[in-house]
Amino acid sequence: MRLTGKEYWLLFWEAIVTIGALLMIDWAVLTMLAHFIYSNPGVENGIFEIKRSINIGPQRIKIWSYQWIAIFLALICDILVLTWRLIRRYHLYQMGHIIQELHYIAEGNFKHRIPYKLGKRLQPIIDSVNALVDAQIKAREDERAVERSKDEMITNVSHDLRTPLTSIIGYLGLIESSQGHLPPADVKKYSHTAYTKAIQMKSLVDDLFEFAQVQQLDMRMKIKKISLTDMLDQLAASFELEAQNKHIKIETMVPTNEIFIEGDPDKLARLFMNLIQNGLKYGEKATYIRLIATIENKYVHIIVANDGIAIPQEAVKHLFDRFYRVESSRSPKTGGTGLGLAISQGVVEAHGGEILARSNSQITEFEVILPIEQKGNKETEDASKK
Repeated sequence: MRLTGKEYWLLFWEAIVTIGALLMIDWAVLTMLAHFIYSNPGVENGIFEIKRSINIGPQRIKIWSYQWIAIFLALICDILVLTWRLIRRYHLYQMGHIIQELHYIAEGNFKHRIPYKLGKRLQPIIDSVNALVDAQIKAREDERAVERSKDEMITNVSHDLRTPLTSIIGYLGLIESSQGHLPPADVKKYSHTAYTKAIQMKSLVDDLFEFAQVQQLDMRMKIKKISLTDMLDQLAASFELEAQNKHIKIETMVPTNEIFIEGDPDKLARLFMNLIQNGLKYGEKATYIRLIATIENKYVHIIVANDGIAIPQEAVKHLFDRFYRVESSRSPKTGGTGLGLAISQGVVEAHGGEILARSNSQITEFEVILPIEQKGNKETEDASKK
């Protein structure tokens, strides 16, 4: 870190004043030492005998004056003291610059970073301050993202509720205003449409409720030992008719040995149902949906794959965002609420697992990685029973 011109001059005058003070101290000490020696003949004679007995080097050079030794030692002490004071003053100037940088950041300039590279003594402080500012910025960005997410959620929920509610009110209004003059066929048609829209609203409310449940940190799960093989076979069978209607073959590919895992059967069933339904709704031009299960170490990997049209790579990054749809029109004809994959991710994370999405021109895959045993969740359930 470079000092300012003023600070260099202050440092120079600090050295001059320190040297002056040290020279005065040296002169006073040497004067008192000489006075003490000359006022004590025994000490003076002892020093003389010591000088005669000391020879330095191969040429046996004698020391004839103790004053030079005293001056030499004093100079060494003076250099050490001067160096210490200048280094100390230099560090104080450095701290002053760091404090100025901190005040500048505190005024709201959060993009600014302290650029100095200092020694081992002060560099950790700068690194800590820069890391703290980075953490603060990230926290502010996360807070803004949460606020935007809340706003988007309110907007999306309002849209998804208002559309069917408007239809319900409209058709029931027609029936109400007709005062019995509508033909029975029209009454049946309008009431059926209102009923269908009400079912759509109930589906949205159910998804919202389930999404809120999986987002809770203390979500209670009923952990049981279940056969994953049987669960996947049953789910494939339950969607077989719907798949046939769309000319899609649904099949399971699991090891010959039955796979058992610990988990909440209802929530895991909802997880795989969401993934299968996602393939049926959005796997355009798909010819198959495969449920593939393998075991690696203490984890089971379940892949739900289809060969439909690829999902854009930019959309893959947002598939697990709540209310996100690849198509942005939010048309009820193309799917549900946009909460299915967000719920699936919440279920997987509640089981201590991970869910991944991949898509290319050949295949679209959702891979679920789950631990075979649920140690932490089992303890929670056992404690709640007590």
